[in-house]
Amino acid sequence: MTTVQIDAILAGTVLQDDHVPARAPWSALLPAGSHLTIVDLEGNQAVDFLAYNAADTAERYSAADTIAAQGNIFLTTGSVLRTNEGRPLLTLVADEVGRHDTIGGACSKESNSLRYGHHTVHQHGCVENFLAEGARWGLTKRDLVSNVNWYMNVPVEPDGTLGIVDGLSAPGRRLVLRAETDTIALVSNCPQVNNPCNGFDPTPVRMVVTAPVPATARVPATAR
Repeated sequence: MTTVQIDAILAGTVLQDDHVPARAPWSALLPAGSHLTIVDLEGNQAVDFLAYNAADTAERYSAADTIAAQGNIFLTTGSVLRTNEGRPLLTLVADEVGRHDTIGGACSKESNSLRYGHHTVHQHGCVENFLAEGARWGLTKRDLVSNVNWYMNVPVEPDGTLGIVDGLSAPGRRLVLRAETDTIALVSNCPQVNNPCNGFDPTPVRMVVTAPVPATARVPATAR
């Protein structure tokens, strides 16, 4: 999908358009066929992401099923986010970055204090954001699973070692997801300041939900 096509999606019927502050959570109901465009406004900002079948939240994004189906731990254009039932939930139809993480997980008060020292235990993380925002949809801690980290750069070395390093994104870079069924999208605009996933300085992102343009409303190129 080209930049022009992404612009066309954003020019469609806007169902929701939110500026999500640094460190804040966000959520939305994505109707089947709708698009969610995520914009990294200032660059190098990780966006932690979970998704649930709106009709039955026991069916939700599964990192294991997604990775197994595509044979790749990274997400990019064409990747299908699958549920724990193996069904398509969302498709990444456009990606201006090139690679996104599925295995780095979400930061939390507990992991911060373990990795970076007890003095960080007061810092809330993505788990706390997920819990606060998920409560709006009746979700609890038992509903939290391995998440996607949009824009986060987690290379894997030949010996299996993981790293969290400077991101691959830049100001204004976008990705677009298409909902394959009615989907609850849950986001933590990552508040982490102890590693480079946010350039040590969390920044805002933009979340835009748009409805597809009806085929009958499209003007054939020959008629323009």
